[in-house]
Amino acid sequence: MAVHQIEILGTGCKKCQQLEANTRTAIANRHLEAEVAHITDTMEIVKRGVMKTPALVVDGKVLSQGKVLDPQEIEPLLPA
Repeated sequence: MAVHQIEILGTGCKKCQQLEANTRTAIANRHLEAEVAHITDTMEIVKRGVMKTPALVVDGKVLSQGKVLDPQEIEPLLPA
């Protein structure tokens, strides 16, 4: 089973922290192998083409920007 790379892009504000917590919940609910990283460097975020935070990136693909998704919204975005 592959380990998926999941990143939360954001400065570390409450919304970013909530998205990270919701993402971890969704990962646990789906029983996925995943590494979660929180990227706070503004230049790195901009390099990835993200202009609104928080953002959710799964295996290098930006799936959401500018909103805090609930775990139920994140689960279908995660790989099978």
